[in-house]
Amino acid sequence: MNPITLIIIYFTIFMGPAITMSSSNLLLMWVGLEVSLLAIIPLLTNKKSPRSTEAATKYFLTQATASMIMLLAIVLNFKQSGMWMFQQQTNNTLLNMMLISLAMKLGLAPFHYWLPEVTQGIPMHIGLILLTWQKIAPLSILYQIYQLLNPTITTILAIASVFIGAWGGLNQTQTRKIMAYSSIAHMGWMVAILPYNPNLTLLNLMIYILLTIPMFISLMTNSATTINSFSLAWNKTPMILAMTSIILLSMGGLPPLTGFLPKWAIISELLKNNCSILPTLMAMMALLNLFFYTRLIYSMSLTMFPTNNNSKMISHHTNLKHNLILPTLTVLSTLTLPLSPQLIT
Repeated sequence: MNPITLIIIYFTIFMGPAITMSSSNLLLMWVGLEVSLLAIIPLLTNKKSPRSTEAATKYFLTQATASMIMLLAIVLNFKQSGMWMFQQQTNNTLLNMMLISLAMKLGLAPFHYWLPEVTQGIPMHIGLILLTWQKIAPLSILYQIYQLLNPTITTILAIASVFIGAWGGLNQTQTRKIMAYSSIAHMGWMVAILPYNPNLTLLNLMIYILLTIPMFISLMTNSATTINSFSLAWNKTPMILAMTSIILLSMGGLPPLTGFLPKWAIISELLKNNCSILPTLMAMMALLNLFFYTRLIYSMSLTMFPTNNNSKMISHHTNLKHNLILPTLTVLSTLTLPLSPQLIT
């Protein structure tokens, strides 16, 4: 693709969520989401293959349906109240329509089916944008209207996402699908705490992005699209292997790593609000997430899958790409827990 075209596309992708986050007008928020959606489609189809075309089609149809529901809720709200923002007296049906459309855009269960398939069919670096930057705009809208949302529906979406993210990832051998189910589970944790303390949702999002970026950098460096292809990581890039193992444990929420901080804060906040069943179920599902992260570490470091190619046994270290970014992000994904009093308060 032409470099100038790429620059324009990436700038537009950056501007979409920026417009949504900086606006208090629902119509402008919708425009920001659409700008981001239309800009990322060319990147999804940049690699000419049936799989990428299928992924782009699924992504477009799902996001367009969500945008249609959202625009309908916005227009009906304007017709009823004459304002471009939801109010306390807004009809609950319109608020529920808005919540469902944002759940579809985020890939929350039970509207999650498109996310693993789309992530699997696109290049790694586009998958990183899809699972991080594209989540910011819908979550910023949820953050602005969280007081008006139905807490029961929000909790159902959250617990369903945590369950699907845990059980769905168990059966996967493709690393991009594992990251997609991991994203669904993390989104579930963010939405679960939204009615009680939305600031913890932002903290969880920040740490999720901090963990996902180095994980994708590691996958791209090793060209690891399956668990099997990760089995040679100890041979090629042992330092990246060590850093990836730490990042995976942090994503699973293992103390005392950074990933434990949002889970700890969310469970504490839910217990303060007399919710005991919800955090118990979420903590149990977090163990399933930790299991398939640990299985990935086992595949990377402790096993070598059967092969007839003896040259794979020869140690050959490759030059480390991203040699400054990955160690820096690994340190941040490991040692941020002591900052928890400042981050939570």
